[in-house]
Amino acid sequence: MKFGENEKLVFPVDESNKSRLAGKLRYWWCWFAASGLLLFVGAPAVLFLWIINRRLWLYPVALWGAKTWLQACRAKVEVKGLENLSDDEQYVFISNHRSYLDTATLFRYAGKRIGLVAKKELLKAPVLGQAMHFVNIIAIDRSNPERARASMSKAREVMRNGYSFGVFAEGTRAMPGELLPFKKGAFHLALQTGRPIVPVAIKNSDAMMGKRTGVAHPGTVEMTLLPPIDTKEYSESNLIELLDKTRTAIAKELQRSAH
Repeated sequence: MKFGENEKLVFPVDESNKSRLAGKLRYWWCWFAASGLLLFVGAPAVLFLWIINRRLWLYPVALWGAKTWLQACRAKVEVKGLENLSDDEQYVFISNHRSYLDTATLFRYAGKRIGLVAKKELLKAPVLGQAMHFVNIIAIDRSNPERARASMSKAREVMRNGYSFGVFAEGTRAMPGELLPFKKGAFHLALQTGRPIVPVAIKNSDAMMGKRTGVAHPGTVEMTLLPPIDTKEYSESNLIELLDKTRTAIAKELQRSAH
């Protein structure tokens, strides 16, 4: 398998022998739980903190919400590599993306106070769209270059305020077992802020709640934070080398778990 090219990779996926009916019921339970958290916790918190002008106080509520939703979906999280992070450093976390579970996992368990890049469609969701602004989740409109640049400018501002940033570099969820080509935005962000990149490999979430499966199963999401990559020796002229190095590190970790 060639890792040095920014092309789709496919890793072996074990066939599930779990009940599809139970999986469908749990899938809808996960979304019912998410709706309940947004309606009964998120909405009152957003309104109250907006009134008293303390928007950043929503961050710990969001951390609790992410953890609670994962628990409701019976998704445990195992994190490896936290020892690779320095307490006084900010990072650009660049991760693969195969499941809705990944966003909550990275946000809650990265070991840093982070912002995230999300799809612009999420801004239209009631409560969620407003809450995203409060906790530095930035929507990217890739169809509009000017708006995309403005979003990256906002991300740089968030990092200047002491946050790290998390980006799913594929730009969308991959199908189970896949690693899609990486987009360049996260690497521009790392170069423009001078921050190290932490490659992140998220495993098993596709077996638990994979794209287009319509089912959710209990299990353990495995998130590995790989050694940071110093961006100081890179520039816009050799950005592709940085992209390839990051993607190769993630691909090798995903391949290790597939064997």
